[in-house]
Amino acid sequence: MCLILFAWKAHNHFPLIFAANRDEFYERPSAPAAFWQDAPDLLAGRDLKEGGTWFGITRTGRLAALTNYRDPSSLKTGAPSRGGLVADYLRGGENPETYLRRIENAADRYNGFSLIVGDPGELFFFSNRGGRKRLQPGVHGLSNRLLDTPWPKVERGKGALRDLLREKNGPSPEALFAILGDRSRPPDDRLPETGVGIEWERILSPLFIESPVYGTRSSTVLLVDRNGVATFVERVFNGRKAPQAERRFDFRIGDVSKNQR
Repeated sequence: MCLILFAWKAHNHFPLIFAANRDEFYERPSAPAAFWQDAPDLLAGRDLKEGGTWFGITRTGRLAALTNYRDPSSLKTGAPSRGGLVADYLRGGENPETYLRRIENAADRYNGFSLIVGDPGELFFFSNRGGRKRLQPGVHGLSNRLLDTPWPKVERGKGALRDLLREKNGPSPEALFAILGDRSRPPDDRLPETGVGIEWERILSPLFIESPVYGTRSSTVLLVDRNGVATFVERVFNGRKAPQAERRFDFRIGDVSKNQR
């Protein structure tokens, strides 16, 4: 993931709302969201190169999402895949704090990352560039830095999400996808300086990224209502203007009846 917007315990009907864009090189092979054959309770897309994922939820409500921390000067060759951190949490049974304490001991092996783990009742943030903390209810945003770093895309997305929360019936998947599809670029004087040069800073600055070789491969929306019913919708773009595929899954957290469509 390269952009995650979420509202936790900030809406009466939907205590958990996630909207996220996965940005990646188009050539990297990946599979769309599905319940995994080797982990039938785990719903996520999958990186077919390393086997991990960027965002997922289980039928029991375990949730994890990850973004890379953009700092090309510190890149390590041969570092383990960061997507494995998401998959390991989703497959496991440790509580969030125990899991994060364990991976802290090996965090320096990885290139920079920021990780959100938890469930609808509690959420935690950890970055190997910024430490660990329990999250507070509210609207949050994460891109390729730390949680709520005020990059223009993060601030724009959080503001749009707050506007949706004011609607009586809460946000719809379509309204959340509209936020994620924002291709507007901020002026150069508001761009961060992350070491990739001004041309790439411009390319990477919108919520939805487009370029000939790299961009928003997929957008995902997750809504969990107060009754524990989860709605997970993924739209796959892979370099196209319009989505080439959409997948939707509806299930009640804790329900193993595999009610999906």
